Amino acid sequence: MQNSTNGRRADARRQWMCRMGALALSAAALIHVPFATAADKKTLVIGMDIGDGRTYDPARQADLSPPLTLGAVYEQLVTLSADDLTQVKPMLASSWSFDEAKKVWVFKLKPGVKFWNGDALTADDVKFSLERLMNVKDQPSADASNLQRVDVVDPQTVEIALKVPAPSNLIDLTGTVFSIYSKKMVEAQGGSSAPDAKDKDKATAWLNANSAGSGPYHMVSWERNAQVVLARNPNYHGGTVPFERVVIRHISDGAAQLLAVRRGDIDIAMNLNAEQLDTLAGNKDVGIQKTTSIDTMLMTMTNSATMNPALAKPQARQAVAAAIDYDGLIKGLVGGFSQRPPSFIPIGAAGVTEATAKQIGYKEDLPKARQLLKDAGLADGFNFELIYPNTPYFSTSFQLIAQKIQSDVARVGIKIDLKPMDTVNWRTQFNTGKAQAVLAFWTATAPNPYIWASASVQRLAKRMYWEPAAETTELIDKARAESDVQKQQAMYLKYQQTLIDQANYVMLLQPIYRVAVNKAVTGVELTANIWKMDMKKIRPAQ
Repeated sequence: MQNSTNGRRADARRQWMCRMGALALSAAALIHVPFATAADKKTLVIGMDIGDGRTYDPARQADLSPPLTLGAVYEQLVTLSADDLTQVKPMLASSWSFDEAKKVWVFKLKPGVKFWNGDALTADDVKFSLERLMNVKDQPSADASNLQRVDVVDPQTVEIALKVPAPSNLIDLTGTVFSIYSKKMVEAQGGSSAPDAKDKDKATAWLNANSAGSGPYHMVSWERNAQVVLARNPNYHGGTVPFERVVIRHISDGAAQLLAVRRGDIDIAMNLNAEQLDTLAGNKDVGIQKTTSIDTMLMTMTNSATMNPALAKPQARQAVAAAIDYDGLIKGLVGGFSQRPPSFIPIGAAGVTEATAKQIGYKEDLPKARQLLKDAGLADGFNFELIYPNTPYFSTSFQLIAQKIQSDVARVGIKIDLKPMDTVNWRTQFNTGKAQAVLAFWTATAPNPYIWASASVQRLAKRMYWEPAAETTELIDKARAESDVQKQQAMYLKYQQTLIDQANYVMLLQPIYRVAVNKAVTGVELTANIWKMDMKKIRPAQ
């Protein structure tokens, strides 16, 4: 009887999603009649929830969806390929070396590179872009904390001093926050890289609807909760750009994306859930591309007795972690297409593997959870509030994950009051430390484990009112500077065990990206990097 009831509920839910998706798509079509279609093959159309995007300024961007755009319109000195997240490769730099005498990295720029407006790339643009990143002092500046200074040697040569010049730290420069853009264009819009840029820079408003980079496309408009439009860069140095323009259309509902990609109204659907993706099995017109990501979903819990007296006790947080059905979460909500890292560093970085997760990560253990509650003096359980954004998350949604966790922990008497929020309010509550517990995504601009580790004991720890021990932060700093790979991995493993014992962070998912691709296009190559796909490789099918 229970299985039958569950089946009827699932059928009803699918029917409701399809109806709502059709309505959402119809509404979008009515409001935005000029939307491009994929039919003419001069335009690439991507369906994606871009509701979280607040800015497209590389020096200020810290959301999940904008890097797809930034990766298409900007370039960095160096990059990573989709199949190798360890070896830095040339992008705007043709070569680089370390000057032992000066303790600086020397980058030689590729000759003949131009920005989309035709101006030539020079070392002055590199210096301006990186110094603006540091001096604007928005959230991405934390990723530039290892930058010490940038000096111009000649028009094609730039020196960059890293505070910790270990070769592994060069990988930081592959992130979209290290995008290089035209000094002339950005300064003309009020941009500044001066030490007082935090107060004086005025270029963000322009950069939200335009771009100043050298990528295959350039940005021509952004309508919040509607679309981003990119145009072909006529001066692109990397060869022929396949489409005249790219439209990233905001479609928040997965059912609407599914309908649109099947009809050919969009070429790529980015936010289909597991059930919707399953319906495409064997489809002759729509295929599925996938790759393992370095994105993560986690639940954070406060350390503050003022915020929640129960959660201030480590045994209570550990009880929550032991009460979650992780296998059911992955198999039931994302169709098995996910890994789960042991702690804050994802699988694939710092030597972390699935075996590491099984060895030291949290496991479902209800008797242990009940004992931990008793040890905390909370044998009858306790209550806490969990906030989360009311948006999709790859093959599932924050809403479904929250409901699953709520049901799981209720088995040991822990009650969760779910608080869904629009993305802006959720981020404000999260960033200002006003939440007892938060369901959040976390990713890094580059696959350097230090970026994750430092965030967990610095800005994120502050939001959770946790003061990490000095030896923990010192251990992370030593790991960043360590050149012996095995020693470095051992340090990061010790750090992760500390976080597991502390139990402020419970890692839930490390999703495998899966996107639906219409046969009208080819060359869709997903990458675990934050920009998700190499836009210049996507072409109309012959």
